[in-house]
Amino acid sequence: MTASAALTVIQASTLTLDDTQPRVEAVLVGGGRVLARGSREEVAALAPRARVLDHRDLILTPGLAEAHIHLVAYGFSLSQLNLHGARSVTEVQAKVAQRALQTPPGTWIRGGGFLLSELGLGGYPSAALLDEVSPHHPVLLYSRDLHLSWANSLALRLAGITEATADPQGGKIVHPLGTLLEGASELVTRVMPVPGEAEYLAAAQAGADDLAARGYVSAHTMAFEAPEAPRALQTLAARGELPLRIWACLPHERLAHARELGLALNPGGLFQWGGVKFFADGALGSRTAWLHAPGFADGSGTGMPLDPPDLIRERGAEALRLGLTPVTHAIGDRANHEVLNAYDALRPLAAERGVRLRIEHAQHLDPKDLPRFQGLTVSVQPIHLQADGAMIRELLPHLAKTSYAFRSLKAAGAILAFGSDAPVAPPEYRATFAAALTRRDDEGQPLAPGEALTEEEILWAHTRGPALAAGWADEGIIRPGARAAFTLWDRIGGHAQALVL
Repeated sequence: MTASAALTVIQASTLTLDDTQPRVEAVLVGGGRVLARGSREEVAALAPRARVLDHRDLILTPGLAEAHIHLVAYGFSLSQLNLHGARSVTEVQAKVAQRALQTPPGTWIRGGGFLLSELGLGGYPSAALLDEVSPHHPVLLYSRDLHLSWANSLALRLAGITEATADPQGGKIVHPLGTLLEGASELVTRVMPVPGEAEYLAAAQAGADDLAARGYVSAHTMAFEAPEAPRALQTLAARGELPLRIWACLPHERLAHARELGLALNPGGLFQWGGVKFFADGALGSRTAWLHAPGFADGSGTGMPLDPPDLIRERGAEALRLGLTPVTHAIGDRANHEVLNAYDALRPLAAERGVRLRIEHAQHLDPKDLPRFQGLTVSVQPIHLQADGAMIRELLPHLAKTSYAFRSLKAAGAILAFGSDAPVAPPEYRATFAAALTRRDDEGQPLAPGEALTEEEILWAHTRGPALAAGWADEGIIRPGARAAFTLWDRIGGHAQALVL
């Protein structure tokens, strides 16, 4: 090999995640690719004039990937009212009142991150509670899972929602007014001011920059956003201003239009369309997860099915014929069971197209369904375990042993891909490591401790797993030909910084 000053040698204690050579001392990089790896002496001999980055006091791994995020929505959330950790309605009211004092009357106040259980509510909150502190600003606040919103009377009035308004398809208006479940939130969001192109670009940049600053090198953005969101990410990629590699999903409702435009799998570059998103059900905290009978232990029912299994099967086949991955949100045990049934019908076509079918969350599972996850990507968010533990004990005690069943899913032959679902939860990998290692929730109580993973297994699920899920053979591993996108650690699961060359 000809030595060149354009080459870079990284000296660090390196975990390659390649079983053929799992640990090395140095990596040679050029042209954005890994060229060689080995001992310091071996790599130095290959390129004696190369620039040297001496990180021998750090650990080098393949770059962190965020396998489930709503990236532009997360960027917007960074400037909205943050209600994560709010422990009472009074605390929410105080934060809304403070924001109202800083906001011109008539301007919308948006925020989110609360959990009903943490607010101490036995039922759904009313508009009157927000009216007390913000009668002159329309308010819309999302629960942490984004499957429930809480609006004040002015917001409802602007949306034309009254006690007589019928429930929309795929949603429910709770009475007395104030809480909107699933698609009912769209009745309000459609009358809110629409951000312009510049605002979308700013939010996309803010979200991407925040991830990169945390040590991430790639992200899977999960639809559930306006078309302007992925368009903004594409614009940043075209400008050379995107610090991450993006694998994007489009909602299944737009699949026909995408097909007419000729959209199909198109690898390469920093932005790539890869998935088609479905929602089989809602979420645990909003009581809209789809469950087998008897359902929730508090008697609140069996949840809310959303996209029918037949639709997932039919449009999933359309996606596969375009080389795109069916990606289905499934929280409850019934939702996962029905998605697995639909996927069983899709497996032959998926194998023919070289696509790995994918389920998002897979939070609460029927033990009999665990072996059926073999060969699937299971995109999970360990950080949610921390807030959900108490709710699982209260609402789903019969499913506690197979909730967040990471080790069982791995043993069944599923590919684990870890993320946060930001802005549902912050993209904080330390919390991911803590939850998957200790299995302890925010109350310090264990949840199915036998499902814990090791640090290296968690690292794999935060790097190689997402790469395999996206069909990226050149990422999540350090070997010749791989993308030169790394994360440097003081210790695995500790402080991280991205290194992309």
